[in-house]
Amino acid sequence: MTVTSREIVERALRAGRSLDVEALVALMAPDGYIEWPYRPPGAPARVQGHAEIRAHLTRVAQGFLRFDDYRNVVIHETTDPDVVIVEYDVHATVLKTGAPLDQSVIAVFHLRNGQIHAYRDYINPLPLAEAYGKMHPQ
Repeated sequence: MTVTSREIVERALRAGRSLDVEALVALMAPDGYIEWPYRPPGAPARVQGHAEIRAHLTRVAQGFLRFDDYRNVVIHETTDPDVVIVEYDVHATVLKTGAPLDQSVIAVFHLRNGQIHAYRDYINPLPLAEAYGKMHPQ
């Protein structure tokens, strides 16, 4: 049975939600990347390859956020079967402060040979910057 691009993206969303780093890395192509075109200061623009992705996601999972819920998830399958666009709202908790963090996300996934080659995560950097500022006062 062939797994569809949509099913792979759904698995990636579940792995991200539960901070299952190994499950997400397993879905990525060896040269695949996760990219944040809009990000708070200090956040990487891109992590590429299994080792970089694993290291970055492990740091996030160990100390910054706990994802509590993904809400209003809408998955858009495109005319290109290897491109999937997802809209969703994230409700998370900042681990150091216990403060809630609400974030709207648009993610664009490009798949190749049944693996995620590119995962572009378009987030609003302002809520993250505010949460970071609360964690690290100036």
